[in-house]
Amino acid sequence: MRWPQWDIRSGEVVQEYDRHLGAVNTITFVDDNRRFVTTSDDKSLRVWEWDIPVDMKYIADPSMHSLPAVSLAPNGKWLACQSMDNKVIVFSALNRFKMNRKKTFTGHMVAGYACAVDFSPDMSYLVSGDADGKCYVWDWKTTKLYKKWKAHDGVCISSLWHPHEPSKLLTAGWDGVIKYWD
Repeated sequence: MRWPQWDIRSGEVVQEYDRHLGAVNTITFVDDNRRFVTTSDDKSLRVWEWDIPVDMKYIADPSMHSLPAVSLAPNGKWLACQSMDNKVIVFSALNRFKMNRKKTFTGHMVAGYACAVDFSPDMSYLVSGDADGKCYVWDWKTTKLYKKWKAHDGVCISSLWHPHEPSKLLTAGWDGVIKYWD
């Protein structure tokens, strides 16, 4: 699959990236915006240097699933990735981009939806919605489920921590409702 890099001033395509074999799901800038990470339906994660059309790192193994939602940690060190096997998996966002096998978050059911993942601003917690409309909060250090509740009728597609108040978060659902939780 090809995807372009545009210069919005001129409207011209200035670079094309075409290494993924399926639809590209996410693009996430890392390393002070010097690099970016992409995920795809081809069940891979690729790391790119800005403006260079050849990936510098390719991560795929038989146990990986598609990663349709990715979030960078506030400290810039971790990428939390929603996995289609009903897990949130974590990769280092610096240097080797290695999977952290000790950081796997489970218990929710995404059922093929790209439910967003987010870190609390103090990195104490990780949050995600699921296909049943529930919101799940896990303890970042222990990976244990901290709290879950019914947030929406239908899919809870997005959950986002308030950037300055770790006790508050937003959820959005396919029921057309956005909720602010305290």
